[in-house]
Amino acid sequence: MKRRLFFMLVTCLIFSANTVFANTPVKGGSLIVCQPAEPPGLDPTGNTAAAIDRVVFSNIFEGLIKVNSKGEFIPGLATRWEVSPCGKIYTFYLRKGVKFHNGESFNAHVAKWNIERAKDSKTTNPHPEYFRGVVKIDMPDDYTLRLTLNEVDALFIAHMSEGDAIMLPMKGYEDTKSNPIGTGPFKFVKWARGDRVEMVRFDGYWNPELPYLDKVTFKFIGDPSAQIAALKAGDIDVIGYIAAPESAMEMSRDKRFKVFSGTTTGEVIMSTNNKAKPFDNKLVRQAMAYAIDRQAVVDLVMFGYGTPIGSHWSPSTPYYVDLTGKFSYNPKKAEELLKEAGYPNGFEATIKLPAIYSYSRRAGEVIADMLSKVGIKLKIEIVEWGQWIERIFKKKEYQLTMIGHVEAWDIGIYANPEYYFQYDSQRFRDAYATALKAPNEDEKARWFGQCQEIIADDAVNGYMFSAPSLPVMKTSVMGWWENYPTIALDCTQVWWKK
Repeated sequence: MKRRLFFMLVTCLIFSANTVFANTPVKGGSLIVCQPAEPPGLDPTGNTAAAIDRVVFSNIFEGLIKVNSKGEFIPGLATRWEVSPCGKIYTFYLRKGVKFHNGESFNAHVAKWNIERAKDSKTTNPHPEYFRGVVKIDMPDDYTLRLTLNEVDALFIAHMSEGDAIMLPMKGYEDTKSNPIGTGPFKFVKWARGDRVEMVRFDGYWNPELPYLDKVTFKFIGDPSAQIAALKAGDIDVIGYIAAPESAMEMSRDKRFKVFSGTTTGEVIMSTNNKAKPFDNKLVRQAMAYAIDRQAVVDLVMFGYGTPIGSHWSPSTPYYVDLTGKFSYNPKKAEELLKEAGYPNGFEATIKLPAIYSYSRRAGEVIADMLSKVGIKLKIEIVEWGQWIERIFKKKEYQLTMIGHVEAWDIGIYANPEYYFQYDSQRFRDAYATALKAPNEDEKARWFGQCQEIIADDAVNGYMFSAPSLPVMKTSVMGWWENYPTIALDCTQVWWKK
């Protein structure tokens, strides 16, 4: 009996040791990651395109604060931070010994320069408003940065953890768009335009244990079928996110691969030009909201993946308010509102759909069919991504479009009447300003909830669903994030299981 117990104990110890060893990250190897959209540049401080952050944020560039896979704010280039009792003074304690990929040292002087650059309206930072509240920057020493705000900003830490707040070197920053230099675990090697971006392990990274991989390549393949074919052929190792959910279902049945079904901060919406007739009429926008069955959109377009939403806020984000019942599917009510708005027989309009995203095209087609049942006839126009950016996002030459907004905490875009929605509401601006000054969690929840209510009432856009996270990869790829609480395909802790 004793010998048997001893044998069982030894067997358990060996099994446990093998299990631990099998799940212990190992260094080495290369990874090829596919994402549909090629970024228009490689500088997160110069453009709002999520495709930029997905490639370089957390891989090449870092900020003072990071977001981990659970959505928690954790130390980045700052080891810790403190907030004064008044809520206006933030003190960041910076890491020592951090180097940029060009050898330049990171310190409080560099951090100060980056914050000043970010808040300067003459720079190209897409969100200077995140930093304009900083009225004073002090450096008690070379590794302490103290920022004083003119008023309380409830989202300041959240914004400091985004791609807009990355740290650039003071030398060579001018070429960041095509030659990015950061402090991240990987350093830039090559951008073969139209094909891929290559980066390799930065041996001078401040955390000597990371990264695990020697090289990461981001491969740009827009067609969903071509993505799947490339993965099956072994030409790529990971599809960062599958835009075609039917492909996720297909790949989940193949034992060579694994598929995650996680959450994101993204909202898929039918963006509406609030200054283009007839969509400048709130009754028309509300009629469309009643005419769309959101759950049916999720079922038909996303094969059940995704969560219907009623405002511009993801259920995975704090302070979410479920407003899906505000405009429950009711075609009869939609017809009544159209008649009240002066369109008893409906009207014709154009919806411009980006060619690069299959979910946008399919959702546009499904919604066009739904709207036709209440007399709204939509002409579908497919546009290339570059044209979408230029004509729709920049020049606002559209009536309707369909796109995913993936940036976290981005409801503040509704406070900007120049944004491509062209929504102008003083009521919303006042509520958002109050939310940003909220002194505690209860007040934050109250006022961010009010912001969601206002744009839902105004039916500013057609709020469809929260986008799911659907990455697919070879089964031996380890450490990949299941959820996307920030816009980054972070490869820092990804490794190959041998």
